[in-house]
Amino acid sequence: MSQMMRAVEITSPGGPDVLQLTERPMPEPGHGQVVIKVAWAGVNRPDALQRAGLYAPPPTASDLPGLEASGDVVAIGEGVSGVKLGDQVCALLPGGGYAEYVATPAAHCLPVPDGLGLMEAACLPETHFTVWSNVFTRGGLQAGERFLVHGGSSGIGTTAIQLAHAFGARVFATAGSADKCDACTALGAEIAINYRSQDFVEVVRDEGGADLILDMVGGEYIPRNLKALADDGRLVQIAFLGGPKVEVNFATLMTRRLTMTGSTLRPQSDLAKARIAQDLREAVWPLLEAGKVKPVMDQTFELADASQAHARMESSGHIGKIVLKVGG
Repeated sequence: MSQMMRAVEITSPGGPDVLQLTERPMPEPGHGQVVIKVAWAGVNRPDALQRAGLYAPPPTASDLPGLEASGDVVAIGEGVSGVKLGDQVCALLPGGGYAEYVATPAAHCLPVPDGLGLMEAACLPETHFTVWSNVFTRGGLQAGERFLVHGGSSGIGTTAIQLAHAFGARVFATAGSADKCDACTALGAEIAINYRSQDFVEVVRDEGGADLILDMVGGEYIPRNLKALADDGRLVQIAFLGGPKVEVNFATLMTRRLTMTGSTLRPQSDLAKARIAQDLREAVWPLLEAGKVKPVMDQTFELADASQAHARMESSGHIGKIVLKVGG
């Protein structure tokens, strides 16, 4: 096994062209960690934020981008149980996925679901950890509730629509084109709202208001989300593509008993992420293996073409997940 590996690094904060192929030393597994020989790596919005200098990795994480990958376990550190050499896994990563090898806590690895290949499996961790923890754990979505997800054709959106539908919720989604709206309804959304021509507040309120909204837009969407909520509704914020600051009348929260919350995944403790992984293994992996939920794939790129993958994602033309082909 070579001591050096190919990787894509961020040469300086900036646009997609700052992503460059380089060589780095292979990682060694720490206590409780495994090293994965990466076959495929998922591309996610936080990667682009990190590349732009807006989302610093935790102090103990690799400076290389990449928060999810699939591949074979090739090294195991002390204190690891439940994962063995040669296992094919997909994993949530603290960073470093844009490389031929990556280290991550063993407890953040999940088996490749039966019926899916390594390419599809690389699309699972980041979106499923995010959706499960925010929609079901933090947001408390229940069967029969009305659920609105913004950005329904994104990796997060396509995952949230399918999981919410599978668990019996009524699902509404926003998207920016007819094709994207069609993709949302095909995945289980009852109504897909083209935000360029329709007001999601009016559409959702006509259905009784949303019990739960998952939002990654922020900005002017925040007060509109509060209007779209039913009484006792919950708003969960996971990103701010439209900006984090806005004026809100908090009397609305009091009089209508609304809840505003949110989270980011990467800074959470290893233990918190391990608990999410266990929930997914028990509640969601059976749905994947039964074909009731599946990753929606957009496009694949070679590792050396990571800059093109980022440009594709930031064009917002994609539907579903973008992945990098790393290994054989």
